[in-house]
Amino acid sequence: MMEKPQPDMTFVKLNFNFFLKDLKVKKKLMKEISDKQVKNFYEDGVVFLEGYFHSDWIKMLRKGINKNLADPGERKRVWDRDLDGKFTLYDSENWQRIDEYRAFIQEGPTKDIALKLLQSKKVNFFFDAIFVRSEGVQFSTPWHQDEPYWSVKGFDTVSIWMPLVDVDKKSSLAFVPGSHRWDKNYIQQDFGELNPDNEEGVDTVNFEGEWEKFPDIDSNRHEFNVISWDMKAGDCVAFNARIIHGGGGKLSSGRDLKVFNTQWLGKDVRVNFKPYGMDPDHSVKMKNAGMNSGDKVDGSIYPEFTI
Repeated sequence: MMEKPQPDMTFVKLNFNFFLKDLKVKKKLMKEISDKQVKNFYEDGVVFLEGYFHSDWIKMLRKGINKNLADPGERKRVWDRDLDGKFTLYDSENWQRIDEYRAFIQEGPTKDIALKLLQSKKVNFFFDAIFVRSEGVQFSTPWHQDEPYWSVKGFDTVSIWMPLVDVDKKSSLAFVPGSHRWDKNYIQQDFGELNPDNEEGVDTVNFEGEWEKFPDIDSNRHEFNVISWDMKAGDCVAFNARIIHGGGGKLSSGRDLKVFNTQWLGKDVRVNFKPYGMDPDHSVKMKNAGMNSGDKVDGSIYPEFTI
């Protein structure tokens, strides 16, 4: 699939002044991340961070999502659509064309969260994603891990899942703590199969060979210590790309869901092209940038942030 040309960078930077004029003192973390939270992230693979984003950031991202929905990107996917037209939608890699996303990624506090949790002096921004559900949607996110789908491999990763509306615990993303350290390869969900609109050219995966079936987590949530949280706009969950997560998403009547998600890569992450498919598949743009399996990710297309 041919990629869209990147926007003029000077124009985007000029727009930052407009977006950030009232956010000069709100660009930093509203709270410090404690050593205990860092330890929880390291040991459990996930940590809940309450009240880390000012309401102005939330308003800005909501505006960005409205733009995104009005003009979806090339990677837009509908995973579920019921008879009433209610849907579950995913879209990714729109930060270079939606100014609100770009301003938030470059100037907002997510990079500081990533640096602190990964205990690193440098992180690379990988990609953005949105998850949008209509009011009352009953689609449940399949259990999965993120790293097996990606065009990179490494332990030092963090995804920051930010709801832009309040979400009940039963509807929030759920996690199996400690599963990021399990030495097993599971057959991951092929999200390309979730295609009620019969969209063409979607990324697909095929996990075969040594991969084994996921355990029955839904029937044994207590045994697997499944955790999730009541969340408000301004909260986030930060998690390792290897942790098993999913199992949420069913919404109460009258409640919708809008989530902005960012992925960050730490010092041990390397390019890793895979034979069983990648979703999202970054291999084309990586190869165009001269990257090969085993290389560090290139900061020219995956922006680098330092302490």
